[in-house]
Amino acid sequence: MSEISIGVLGLVILLGLFLTGIELSFCMAVVGFAGFAYLNSFSAACNLLVKDFFDTFTSYSFTVIPLFVLMGQVASNSDIAKSLYLAAHKWVGHISGGLAMTTVVGGTIFKAMCGSTLATVATFSGIAIPEMNRYGYKKELSAGVVASVGTVGMLIPPSIVLIIFGIVTEQSIGRLFLAGIIPGLMISALFVVVTYAWVRISPDIAPKAEKAPMKERIKALPEFVIVAVIFMFVIGGLMTGKFSPTEAGTMGTVAVIILAVMRKEATIKMLLKSWDESIRTAVMTIVLIAGSVILGHFLAITTIPFAVADWATTLPFPRFLILIIILLVYLLGGSFIDDLAFMILATPIFMKAVTGMGYDLVWFGILVGITLMIGAIIPPVAICVFVVRNITGIPFNTIYKGVIPYLISLVIAVLLLFLFPGIAMWLPNLLMGK
Repeated sequence: MSEISIGVLGLVILLGLFLTGIELSFCMAVVGFAGFAYLNSFSAACNLLVKDFFDTFTSYSFTVIPLFVLMGQVASNSDIAKSLYLAAHKWVGHISGGLAMTTVVGGTIFKAMCGSTLATVATFSGIAIPEMNRYGYKKELSAGVVASVGTVGMLIPPSIVLIIFGIVTEQSIGRLFLAGIIPGLMISALFVVVTYAWVRISPDIAPKAEKAPMKERIKALPEFVIVAVIFMFVIGGLMTGKFSPTEAGTMGTVAVIILAVMRKEATIKMLLKSWDESIRTAVMTIVLIAGSVILGHFLAITTIPFAVADWATTLPFPRFLILIIILLVYLLGGSFIDDLAFMILATPIFMKAVTGMGYDLVWFGILVGITLMIGAIIPPVAICVFVVRNITGIPFNTIYKGVIPYLISLVIAVLLLFLFPGIAMWLPNLLMGK
């Protein structure tokens, strides 16, 4: 058998192992080890296994993952998100569909200080949906908007998805963060527009709330200011080069803990819970990366990434159509495997094809992020929908009905990024150069 044939066989075996219920990280490590041993030697494969796991778990660059996750867990387990929601409610709650728009605004702002998409969805499932239900909102709107707005966390920094993409592709995390800001805000704006249009078409789906006095609105402004200061402190320090990504995660975590202490919400129980949750998530993610590194070394000697790059660049189709096909592969793969896991698996394979067609990997990373956003709310592995379902008990069909209008926003966002790449690239090029 040729090396490429062995590589393809390894990928088929990988899929078969995953379907047995084994964690993908271990599936990748086993297939990578066995394939490397077959093409080289058992001794070389053992050395590869030990070296890749050791290098991954001792890599300074990966410390950014637990730090930003911890930052998000502290923000989620305290009442910071609740305060943000109530503050946003005072400003837009009196508009038809205002509570749903409040959820978009509050979720986006909360994400600016939280590295976890699932923490955002879980937090607002417990805060926003009961509030909207109390005011007579239909459950498809309340559940749909919460499941959808949580996905913005895959673009708005500090984004764990962009951090891992940057690590896998060896791109600047700072540039990826900057590239995600405008598309993320654009998608949030599209969510607000979709909500407004939906309510205009079906007014009974979202009754108005009472209008808060101007005095109360002004009193709520400090909630936005505090989050804006933390966001600018962390992301601004990273962009100007004063902080490395790891230092930015450290400073952000300390800032959120200090805020929780000032609010008298930083109990020992809350901090220990946040620590436990962040360590679990970080270890799971890093083991996943280690498995993908081993598999990547196996695929490298099979020359599959180079073959895919050559194949993609010689197809008789426009390059944008080839890129769309690649994104559909991400979407399809994420329908059977966790979206983040599939990104780690697929990116080393397609990376050379993307660069071979002349595309910027930072811009491609934003497109991948939006693709994962779509994957997070469509079946079968719709993780954001599962979180909303588990917390609220709302039926799956109701939640899926609610996310359909917001899926339209994400498709529009992809089209706009194709037509106007500067939406993503203008800010990083302006602040960090080309």
